[in-house]
Amino acid sequence: MDRPSLLRAVPALVALLVLGLLAGPAPAHAATLLSQGRPATASSSEGAGTPASAAVDGNAGTRWASAWSDPQWLQVDLGAPADISQVTLNWEAAYATAYEIQVSDDATAWRTVYSTTTATGGTQNLTVTGHGRYVRFYGTHRVGGYGYSLWEFQVSGTPGTPTQDGPGVTRVTGSPGNWQLTVDGTPWTVKGLTWGPPVSEAGTRMPELHAIGVNTVRTWGTDGSSRPLFDAAAANGIKVVAGFWLQPGGGPGSGGCVDYTTDTNYKNTMLAEIRNWVDTYKANPGVLMWNVGNESILGMQNCYSGTQLEQNRIAYTRFVDQAAQAIHAIDANHPVTSTDAWTGAWPYYKAYAPSLDLYSVNSYAQVCQVKQDWLAGGYTKPYIVTETGPAGEWEVPNDVNGVPAEPTDQQKRDGYVNAWNCVLAHPGVALGATLFHYGTEGDFGGVWFNITTGNEKRLSWYAVRRLYSGQTGGNTPPVISSMNLSRVTDVPAGSTFTLTANVSDPDGDPITYTMGYNSKYIDNASGLIPAQFTGTGTFTVTAPQRLGVWKIYLYARDGHGNVGIETRSLRVVAPPVPGTNLARGKVTTASTYQADGPGAPYPPQAATDGDAATRWASAWADPQWLQVDLGSRQAFDHVQLIWEAAFGKAYEIQVSDDAANWRTVYSTTTGDGGADDLAIAATARYVRVSATQRGTAYGYSLYEFGVYRR
Repeated sequence: MDRPSLLRAVPALVALLVLGLLAGPAPAHAATLLSQGRPATASSSEGAGTPASAAVDGNAGTRWASAWSDPQWLQVDLGAPADISQVTLNWEAAYATAYEIQVSDDATAWRTVYSTTTATGGTQNLTVTGHGRYVRFYGTHRVGGYGYSLWEFQVSGTPGTPTQDGPGVTRVTGSPGNWQLTVDGTPWTVKGLTWGPPVSEAGTRMPELHAIGVNTVRTWGTDGSSRPLFDAAAANGIKVVAGFWLQPGGGPGSGGCVDYTTDTNYKNTMLAEIRNWVDTYKANPGVLMWNVGNESILGMQNCYSGTQLEQNRIAYTRFVDQAAQAIHAIDANHPVTSTDAWTGAWPYYKAYAPSLDLYSVNSYAQVCQVKQDWLAGGYTKPYIVTETGPAGEWEVPNDVNGVPAEPTDQQKRDGYVNAWNCVLAHPGVALGATLFHYGTEGDFGGVWFNITTGNEKRLSWYAVRRLYSGQTGGNTPPVISSMNLSRVTDVPAGSTFTLTANVSDPDGDPITYTMGYNSKYIDNASGLIPAQFTGTGTFTVTAPQRLGVWKIYLYARDGHGNVGIETRSLRVVAPPVPGTNLARGKVTTASTYQADGPGAPYPPQAATDGDAATRWASAWADPQWLQVDLGSRQAFDHVQLIWEAAFGKAYEIQVSDDAANWRTVYSTTTGDGGADDLAIAATARYVRVSATQRGTAYGYSLYEFGVYRR
């Protein structure tokens, strides 16, 4: 091998030494690349594959590309003010001939540190002198007919430290897979609850949350009434994930159906609202972050289908990105997220909302799958879980009556523990959770999810306290370990049945009981009505009069503000009537019947067909009548009316031999629906219900009109 001799190497070495002497001493601090991986936003994007973030990801194979018009801009948030000494532009073929490099402290007021009108593309290393947190490329003239396109936009200089001025600064810091949320530079794991009580109660309730280790609450809307909540939270060391509600919020079946592809007025209105309230509250020490939208990407399926659904999901997500950019421009000190009800929304965020600082998801029974979905999706941003807890109504199996089987108190408690453990199992990516729900409602949803139903503490309240603060002990709720009904699928209306329950109190406190009924699966009511019962441990309970599937709730209280609640369903049916139903299958007529509308028609003969699932329904007016022709003059001793929800409050039972001359054999003005069993002894060919006052705003509706002879 021909090696260079030492003699030949000397001149080169001397030359290097001379050059080194001429260059002078090396600078004390080399410039640091400040922009890589930082939040980037842009005036526009050519498509989902060319987002602003691609220009600061350190990958020379990805790029940002703008719309095909002038002017356009791309900006990066360095996270803190910095001394900027160099900007590198690595252009794709679509470059700028005229542009400026600008810096800003607030992403609003910009200062130009470099400008040119004769740029030639390629890679441009620009020496600049400036100081600021935000750096922007601002292009005013393109080459060719395309937009602007940058493989990389690199900002270098001397890094600053996160600003500590003002009431609070929240950052998403760290590197991919090793992220962290910080508040004023201190690590902050979200140990939260969703907030349900009126804002006016925040001052009295926040101390309780602080005492059990809660450091965050989440809301769904922010407006002029929000200040007391922010103030009370801050006074107790608690922060708020401040929400902005967008249609169709709340997932399937709710929230309204705006068309994001065409409704510019709605988007402009909401953007103005968001800007207004961010500007109003950005300096409030109670703010942790902003959350734009709730379950709307999933909820779109309630509004649209096919291509229109996909277009609206994309347009909605782009609007979320627009809102995030607007928030960043107003408030540099708090990150922006967006919530949906499934991780299936995250690909939309990834493609069309690059300005989000982190993602959010509501997930209950599937919360432990979120980590795997994040890994499989190749996401590059952390997340928080904004709702989680025990399995919801939509994800549990149905019971014997065909309605969702609600978890027990113990299962709900374990659901919160399991959910929190799954969040903690994704360190450096899952930054915490706001468990669902801190509310005081005592209705259907309140019993299912509130940890403080009716202001009484549940087993779940104590579980959350232990998870967040490590506290155990104290007086705890009664435990209902089992509950059974003597009849479940065929409880006659107004009859009695037996409820047995095994109930114990860990502290030996005496237990008192109440019961309630809920008719959600009949009429979608959320509230509970009192149930009549006698006994303790083994109870004799009176069934409702109204037919259908009810839920019964057993409350066990210990006198110390604690409650255990257990619930089961029961199907209330018409009381059996011995003998022969003379009306079944006979010719039946009515004053009117509902021929149109959902489920229609509802003809008169449906009330005498022996099928409790079919019904007659009248027009929505008084009076109305329904009559049956028994075929001949016959004796009977019992009439049964099985009302649908639209019942008669005032009505008469009339009989006739010729359908012209009627005589009244029964009358009431206090009808309450359900099943009316009437001991009526008469002989006639025609029997009629003549109703004069409706019990609802609708008409009259009967499942069955029975005329019996025993």
